[in-house]
Amino acid sequence: MSVSPRPTPMFSTTRLVHASQRMFVASLLLLALDGAVSAAEDPVAALAPSLEQYVETNMKGFDVPGVAIGIVAGDKLVYAKGFGVRSKGGAPVDTKTIFQIGSTTKAFLSTTMAIAVDKEKLHWDDRVVDLDPDFQMHDPWVTREFRFFDLLAQRSGMPPYANDAFGLLGFDRSTLIRSLRYVEPVSSFRSTFAYTNITHMLAGRIVARAEGAADWNAVLQSEILDPLGMSDTTWSAAAIEAAANHAEGYRYTAAESVEAPFEQLFPYDFEGAGDINSNIEDMAKWVSLQLAGGTHDGKQIVSAANLAYTHTPKVGLSDKAAYALGWVVAQTPNGSIVWHNGGTTAFGAFVGLQLDRKLAIIVLSNQTNVGMPDAMGLWALDRLLGNPVVDYGAQRLASAKAADAAGTQQFARPGNPVPSPPLAALAGDFESAAFGKAALKVDGDNAVFELLGTGARFRLDAWNGPVYTATLVADGRFAGVVANSGPLPLGFAQFQADKDGKAGIFRLTFSDGQAYDFLRK
Repeated sequence: MSVSPRPTPMFSTTRLVHASQRMFVASLLLLALDGAVSAAEDPVAALAPSLEQYVETNMKGFDVPGVAIGIVAGDKLVYAKGFGVRSKGGAPVDTKTIFQIGSTTKAFLSTTMAIAVDKEKLHWDDRVVDLDPDFQMHDPWVTREFRFFDLLAQRSGMPPYANDAFGLLGFDRSTLIRSLRYVEPVSSFRSTFAYTNITHMLAGRIVARAEGAADWNAVLQSEILDPLGMSDTTWSAAAIEAAANHAEGYRYTAAESVEAPFEQLFPYDFEGAGDINSNIEDMAKWVSLQLAGGTHDGKQIVSAANLAYTHTPKVGLSDKAAYALGWVVAQTPNGSIVWHNGGTTAFGAFVGLQLDRKLAIIVLSNQTNVGMPDAMGLWALDRLLGNPVVDYGAQRLASAKAADAAGTQQFARPGNPVPSPPLAALAGDFESAAFGKAALKVDGDNAVFELLGTGARFRLDAWNGPVYTATLVADGRFAGVVANSGPLPLGFAQFQADKDGKAGIFRLTFSDGQAYDFLRK
């Protein structure tokens, strides 16, 4: 969902999710901000012509159909403009056009957590296992010590994007949350940044339970959207499709962007990790709340102290940047900026704040976030801060093209592949502790591995010897997932010998390296 962000970010396990989300990490390398900024409107007006030229140049380079940008000073939207079109050949983008905002949703989640703390319904250092007794991590000590604030701090010790792929394969939120107990850590708890999304589902569930709400989105509506008057902001595929003025999403490829349909599973099943749809005018109200220390029209929506807590670093990303709660804090010689990007399968976003000077920049686009929104936001901040001009767009475009080529190369069959053994003899029933029952079915030359809990099916094709590619079949509700992820397989499959020397283990390895073992029953 990005911060990432091929950055946060976003489908390697799900090329869908990870290509965009990993742009988050890549964007950290772009941060070298310097100088001083004024909240006055004149610097923004002076910037506008070069900003517009830079945006249009990069839209062409990335083949982004539409972009909307807003700059907020204090509580005023001092610059707002749409560029390009809602869909190729369609109507123009304007400041009311609705986009998915991806992982910039995470800051909304952390703010609802802060509001619950204000009400003393929750406390930042509450043990998660006390709030949800079914919560369990792989390590019992981590289970006991995991606190409410840790759910968003991105330092769980798990691998990046832990189990995200299975959310795209139709497993419900409860199953995803429960699956965390089976994820082996790759680093010590609270020691290393690793971007995850499922922990946010649990945070939203805890907030909703504390507030007596049906779900986190109900809390979002009552605690933030309604008080701020964000009447165009929603959180479902049906809602964005129903909006008369909405953008269609596009998947990035180096050749050209490809239209990708809205689908229910992603990002909407991830709730507070990235399910919001919004526009520049509504997002301006949201960033104004952040700039005003939690007040809106003279009313304190969230206390300044607890809002500031969401901006407080929790784990280092580099010598100049750290992750807070739904925000990145990046140090500069003259202060710091607070920002986050967002990426879904077919949309990208960037929100950046300069809190001391009450300045914010919002960038929304209808293409996978492979770096374009982040580059536009950081470039504009550099100009307003008086820094040397850096062509972030050119840097990110080169990285996006390289990542696209690498994704294709990853699944290219070796020049002289070893013949693959027939799968018919290996057909049968399998089971995973985390994800339940599965079955390998072989019919002639066709082999399909099915997850019985959701009906997701992977076609297995010979690749090299005992290794097969695993391609999601575009059936039913997974048709949109396949359309959005593109033509490449999602990963590899391989049979491994069990302790008796038989092919009793079916290992499914996604393109981001996360592997799942299914044991023969």
